[in-house]
Amino acid sequence: MTRYDQTGADLDLWDQVTRTYFTERLGTKAARTAPGVDLYVDPVCPYTWVVACWLREVAQHRDLDLRYHVMSLLMLNEGRDDTYSRQLDASTGPSRVATAVVTHHGSEAFRRWHGAFGNLIFDHWRYPTPTEYRDASTAALTEAGLPATLADAADTTEYDEALRRSHDEGTRPVGIDGGTPVVHIDGAAFFGPVLNAVPRGDDALRLFDGVRLLAGCRDFYELKRTRTTPPDVSYRPMEGEAP
Repeated sequence: MTRYDQTGADLDLWDQVTRTYFTERLGTKAARTAPGVDLYVDPVCPYTWVVACWLREVAQHRDLDLRYHVMSLLMLNEGRDDTYSRQLDASTGPSRVATAVVTHHGSEAFRRWHGAFGNLIFDHWRYPTPTEYRDASTAALTEAGLPATLADAADTTEYDEALRRSHDEGTRPVGIDGGTPVVHIDGAAFFGPVLNAVPRGDDALRLFDGVRLLAGCRDFYELKRTRTTPPDVSYRPMEGEAP
């Protein structure tokens, strides 16, 4: 069996064990209900992109109630005065476009747009320019079947109030030490997981079960180690992925 085998006996056994665990710990009703996952996304964040791709992997094999929301790295870093925070001014356009998409077309449309945008921006690791962000935003709107005029939201403050509401909804439950990505699982909010590459197949499922287990422990707060390399943002679905 290869490392990314998605149909083998090892994966079947793992599913059986985790179903049994959640049945005993959370009760039969909770175990049968699709986990509720709220992912808060600033489209320019590479680590949020990796987590979004990881959840796509999980959703191939698990029934997830997965919802996309918008957050803002600029708002997250308000009050800071350093090179990083100043650079965020030039990259806030995509989060405004994303908010316009949610406002007029809903969360599922944002999910489609984000997938198309990420495929363009995260084809390899780099620091995109404002022009690249604008071009990718527009191309992603077309690919997602959305009006290209929504790209104009990048240059206005029209959607900033709605963006802040969504951002605060996602980040306030995490507390002052948060970052991005922000994920809520079954109502428990946390910063992370921070992944340096996209886990595949049964590796993705094991990680999800572990993260869900930690999220369900009210006394769990933190695991962390220092990153030593840039993220591997490249991701293409494996052949045969469900739409």
